[in-house]
Amino acid sequence: MGGRIRVLLVDDEELYAEALAKVLGRRGLEVSIAKDGETALEWLKRGNEVDVIVLDLKMPGMDGLAVLEEIRKTDSLTPVLMLSGHMDLERAARALEGGVGDILLKPCPVDTLLVAIENAKERKEALLALSRREKKEGE
Repeated sequence: MGGRIRVLLVDDEELYAEALAKVLGRRGLEVSIAKDGETALEWLKRGNEVDVIVLDLKMPGMDGLAVLEEIRKTDSLTPVLMLSGHMDLERAARALEGGVGDILLKPCPVDTLLVAIENAKERKEALLALSRREKKEGE
């Protein structure tokens, strides 16, 4: 795996997000925080590059499913992990249909989240490599 993994953490629980970002940073990840869905979408629209998005489900304003839907309109490749303390089967099904790679329940052990982030980055790299190879063979 090349370079630091860039993560966008979207969570309205400010203290939780800051503590998680600090722990992930100590593990070698580069973490940016957005306090809500609107802020996350603006951050992405400004061209900031990210390897994995960790998205809280329940937030004021746009919930995680609405944010996921907006992300997928312009980016089908960046892995999104859903993190929530409030998950039900209907929302889980909608998240998976929307392209969420993993659904993790709060409180999520840091090691579990770290493995999910690393696996998501590896899947993205594999998809990019496959896409490049298919493009090259088509020439």
